[in-house]
Amino acid sequence: MIKKYLMFLILSLFLLATRSGFAQSKILSKGDAAPVFTAQASLAGSAFDFSLKDALAKGPAVVYFYPSAYTGGCDIEAHTFAELKDKFTAAGATIIGVSADDIQRLNSFSSDSNYCAGKFPVASDPGGQIAATYGLTISAAKPGMKDVRGQDLTHGFIPRTTFVIGKDGKIIAVFSSATDHISPADHVQKSLAIVKGL
Repeated sequence: MIKKYLMFLILSLFLLATRSGFAQSKILSKGDAAPVFTAQASLAGSAFDFSLKDALAKGPAVVYFYPSAYTGGCDIEAHTFAELKDKFTAAGATIIGVSADDIQRLNSFSSDSNYCAGKFPVASDPGGQIAATYGLTISAAKPGMKDVRGQDLTHGFIPRTTFVIGKDGKIIAVFSSATDHISPADHVQKSLAIVKGL
């Protein structure tokens, strides 16, 4: 009887932990191998297949996950990356943004002069599979949420997290707005400082 009770208690605690988020995957950290991926992406309004493996063959990469195109912080982050793109290029670094937006939204976002301005690609991860390999969990949009253009947001949100990855495929740095409490623009500045120092 006691054995059955203990088994029930252990199972209950496991289910409680899972529902509370304690059993979620761990976010990758410095020194971990970065999962390579291929995804449909958009650059200057044109869709193409982006390969992180190919990007790393040329130099370091900044893979930044963000909640949604056409929302406040994400718009600032994209615009800041676009403004500083030449400095990332001079450091030999590739920039790739990843969100759960569909490719049609990203085609518009990537070409808009107020955001990506055709300077760097943004990739579509609608089911959050790429995010999951980095230990990030997609959350559902709340009913009635709209973007800055007044359009409904129906896709999930990936937490704002930036991974700076070395040419060897190892993660050099990770920062998250949720845990590090840094602004979207700071994600860009911190990434630039790291790749310039390589």
